[in-house]
Amino acid sequence: MSIVFFGTPMFAVPSLNALLRAGEKVEAVVTQPDKKKGRGHALSQPSVKELAIKNGIRVLQPEKLKDAAFLAELRSIEPEFIVVVAYGKILPDGILNLPKSACVNVHASLLPKYRGAAPIAWAIINGEKVAGVTTMLISKKLDTGDMLLQKEIQIEPDDNTETLSKKLSELGAEVLIETLKGMRAGNIKPRPQTGEANYVPVIKKEDGFINWSKTALELSNFVRGMYPWPGAYCYLSGEMIKLIKVKVVDGVGAPGRIEKAKNGELIVGTGSGLISVIELQPQSKRAMTAKAFLPGRSIKEGTYFGQA
Repeated sequence: MSIVFFGTPMFAVPSLNALLRAGEKVEAVVTQPDKKKGRGHALSQPSVKELAIKNGIRVLQPEKLKDAAFLAELRSIEPEFIVVVAYGKILPDGILNLPKSACVNVHASLLPKYRGAAPIAWAIINGEKVAGVTTMLISKKLDTGDMLLQKEIQIEPDDNTETLSKKLSELGAEVLIETLKGMRAGNIKPRPQTGEANYVPVIKKEDGFINWSKTALELSNFVRGMYPWPGAYCYLSGEMIKLIKVKVVDGVGAPGRIEKAKNGELIVGTGSGLISVIELQPQSKRAMTAKAFLPGRSIKEGTYFGQA
């Protein structure tokens, strides 16, 4: 029996790899169209497309999911399952009703919490201690389908969106294979989502702007959640500075005021407590430690991070 895999970014790659290692017949991969990136505007292929091509799998990149030719090609495959992992678009009824068994989605949260886009980043920003993945049946309304299997992991104190995404992508691949096996064997039955539900929005570039009135712990979580994109940023004398890694330290200071800028330490006040900047990235420069950043800058203690 064949599978059609819908996925786009690196997060989806371990799941596609797991299907191939398990001997599943992935007949086609559906992914987003190539996009122009960088200063040269060169076309960049989705990570899933690169893996599919490497393994000789048919790649479909429809601009519109209701395209008649695209739907006809999917119908000709007669898939047992459609598997969706971070594809990036809501599937229409013409696709949801197509597989013989089910449309299965791998979602990077412990549903019903963190439905919607960017669940990993928001879990870190909100100070959650655990994260996880849920496999579910896809329904018309975003992330509301019946659950199939769910597993959780601890969010470590030094996890950011990049590191936690990698962990959850690998966990999601394991859970996906277990889900398909269980559904075929009749051991896994769909069950409705229960408990408190919430939706989280996609993160935009402007969301990375730092609000220094938040507590030191909240800002630490914010920096971790915003890395690697768009990055938690602020301005110092008109220059954009991205904070990559910070830690909470004891003390009292004014929100956004540089309380210490010497001996390799850059310590900033918040709404409650202090943060020590460990790693940062000045505008148009590479990332560096605070120790490397401070020499030659003549940053005066008492200076504030402010607007552009």
